[in-house]
Amino acid sequence: MSNRPNVLLITADQWRGDCLSAVGHPCVKTPNVDAFAAEGTLFARHYAGAAPCSPARATLYTGLYQMNHRVCRNGSPLDARFDNLALAARRAGYEPTLFGYTDTAPDPRELAPGDPHLTTYEGLLPGFTARQLLPEHEKQWLSWLRERGHADAFDRSVHIPVGARPGQISNAPTAYSKEETQTAFLAGEFIRWVGEQDRPWFAHVSFLRPHPPFSVPAPYNDMYAPEDGPRFARAEDRETEKRQHPYLAYAMPRMEQGSFVYGASGSVSDWNANQLEAIRAIYYGMIGEVDAQLGRIWNALKQSGAWDNTLVIFTSDHAEMAGDHWALGKGGYFDGSYHIPLVIRDPQVKAIGTPVRVFTSAADIFPTLCERLGLRSGNWLDGQSLMPFVSNGANSSWRDAAFWEFDFRDVVHRTAEDHFGLRSNECNLAVIRDAQFKFVHFAALPPLLFDLEKDPMELSNVAEEAAYAPVRLAYAEKLLSLRARHLDQTLAYTELTEAGPVTARP
Repeated sequence: MSNRPNVLLITADQWRGDCLSAVGHPCVKTPNVDAFAAEGTLFARHYAGAAPCSPARATLYTGLYQMNHRVCRNGSPLDARFDNLALAARRAGYEPTLFGYTDTAPDPRELAPGDPHLTTYEGLLPGFTARQLLPEHEKQWLSWLRERGHADAFDRSVHIPVGARPGQISNAPTAYSKEETQTAFLAGEFIRWVGEQDRPWFAHVSFLRPHPPFSVPAPYNDMYAPEDGPRFARAEDRETEKRQHPYLAYAMPRMEQGSFVYGASGSVSDWNANQLEAIRAIYYGMIGEVDAQLGRIWNALKQSGAWDNTLVIFTSDHAEMAGDHWALGKGGYFDGSYHIPLVIRDPQVKAIGTPVRVFTSAADIFPTLCERLGLRSGNWLDGQSLMPFVSNGANSSWRDAAFWEFDFRDVVHRTAEDHFGLRSNECNLAVIRDAQFKFVHFAALPPLLFDLEKDPMELSNVAEEAAYAPVRLAYAEKLLSLRARHLDQTLAYTELTEAGPVTARP
């Protein structure tokens, strides 16, 4: 077992898949991810399995689609019966160690009624040892800041840019420096921990950034100008955008400014185009800040001698609309919420040098680790191992489309249910998307179809056009077949015989 690799899984929350200079973004520069990708394998068409955080991470950690793991929203419990990458790594002799958060709501059937774990969705994925938690309240980081002389760093108002009012969009720098960000704090904790290790290790560094609130220290605060970046993928105005689908008419006015700028109130719909441009420029700077800390981690691993024996996976949980379709955050069905980065570097494999352009899924990460570490999952997995691409850049039998899901139920307040007059289990959608078309199926609302070759920005729904009726039918059948193939197979491959149980799981 001494030749086992170290394993480092890094997630950067809400990082868009197109925001890498390695894939040709027109202005964002990510030199440290690019250098890492040059030594590994970059997956250019990688997609989250769901949104927001808890559902997305459930797919990443379990290798299951939302239709099987059933983490529908932040706060939906993860069923205790499912295996995950931390439990599997523990079976292999690692002690999986977390820096950050996993946003895993525990199975309430496993806990006493008064257990405080039942009061938050920011629980710990079973199998992980927490070395440095950093949930969204950031109290651990704030305490660290106070030790460094920031005497007033007692709450998240520390993110308000210097000289700005609460709720003001500003690219002024924060009071904390680039060496004092949450990212720097977690990177430092991880680097110190690596120095303590004397056997193969498994670590998950889960960075909050570039997740809101949108503010960042110098020099990243004004690294990009509002006019930088590609043209926004959006209709001419919000009213036109909302007419595309009843879901957009429901969701767009309900996006809250306070979710994106600390201290703000009101709807994102009250921000104009110039304000969304300013926010996007800050978001790009936040990506630069995380990229710099990734470079710090790469250097530390090289200096410690661990780099040549560490399998490194860099990805995100989901992406960020960043002004596309007049939206911020994540959710719905547009690519902007689900296209995320993925780079895998296996020190035993020579880099292939060119990006992989097949459609890959967050559900593929756990199967990839299983194959690389010689593990067997405790249940059926929906994803597939990416090791054939990492090893030689090819896999002859691979999926030809991306698939993701979004559940917009609100079991506590019934906001969506009452608005649409639907049951909770009707408030969901599923997407199948290949290079040519994108089909969006709602359980109880009208479907959408986009001709991506003619309409890459997803502005024109052609689902009701007669000329596209055969395409709509073909993609609806394709989605139905995908769901049929991926119904939970955990015991379906087992049969009881006179000789006892026979399992033939592929």
